[in-house]
Amino acid sequence: MADDRAKLLAKFIEPLRVEPGSKVKLARDFDPGYKASFLKKKDRAVVLQAGVELLAEYQARLAAQDSWGVLVCLQALDAGGKDGTIRHVMSGVNPQGVRVSGFKVPSAEELDHDYLWRYAQRLPGRGEIGIFNRSHYEEVLVVRVHPELLDRQKLPAACQGKGVWERRYREINDWEHFLADNGFKVVKLFLNLSKEEQRIRFLRRVDDAEKNWKFSAADARERKYWDDYQAAFSDMLSNTSTEWAPWYVIPADHKWFARICVSAVLARTLMDIDPRFPQVDKAKKEDLAETRALLEAEAPQGAAADPARAELAAQAKEEKAAKEDKQARKQRKRMKKIRAELAEAEQSKR
Repeated sequence: MADDRAKLLAKFIEPLRVEPGSKVKLARDFDPGYKASFLKKKDRAVVLQAGVELLAEYQARLAAQDSWGVLVCLQALDAGGKDGTIRHVMSGVNPQGVRVSGFKVPSAEELDHDYLWRYAQRLPGRGEIGIFNRSHYEEVLVVRVHPELLDRQKLPAACQGKGVWERRYREINDWEHFLADNGFKVVKLFLNLSKEEQRIRFLRRVDDAEKNWKFSAADARERKYWDDYQAAFSDMLSNTSTEWAPWYVIPADHKWFARICVSAVLARTLMDIDPRFPQVDKAKKEDLAETRALLEAEAPQGAAADPARAELAAQAKEEKAAKEDKQARKQRKRMKKIRAELAEAEQSKR
């Protein structure tokens, strides 16, 4: 069953993965409007729900095992669908095991440290899924498109100038390798939105009074840097998709498909970790048996000693009866067919 689910997820994931060492050009290599031809419209909601349930199942195991942690880096341009993706995909998981962090303009304290410092403060613990809604990759994206932001970071003259971006790519790769070596999976998702779809979504925010609060004129003005961002994203994907932390480019023009893809990548990551519920030792089992006996002895007169167990037993009995009934009906149908064939053979002899 697990193998079947893994194969289904792989069908969504394989076209999205950025092969480590490859040279990426977004406009050439990834279509923001892509949607899998094998997925029928009527199956969309079912497939998304299956991904959400699978993610919830494995997240519970991850938390119980308390050994691995998962960091999800979510990058996109404005209106790319980050918030909605998080809300839909993580809808089934235990909120105690998931922490979402957003990163806005750095504070004075944060600017007094290295550029990775504030992100390190928000890393997930073991057993947790941490989501960075925008991440340390802002430091090679928006900071690159707007060099004046680099000036605010108080870098010494010797640390600026030629080679700063290549150096940051190397430092980020090394940092993520360090995390991976210490039991923290890094999942990197870029929601790839087309310029036209962004324009349409901005207009919806302007036209819909309930979405006016989400719109910023500054976001619309940022569109004049579209080509610069596309170049920065292409360079980022080319230089930081690694074996230990590959990038996945999620087609984002269709929100429903983007959410399916994100749930598939996350679920597959947890399935690869394969976390297990801890096994209890003999002493713990004896303690549980003793506790059960005490609780069952406290049952009111006429009540089941263990209602939950009684309910499961009744359910198992019903399922067994239904199975036997189905087999009996199948057997009767088969015998009826055999009798008909025998009668037909007898008739033909006459």
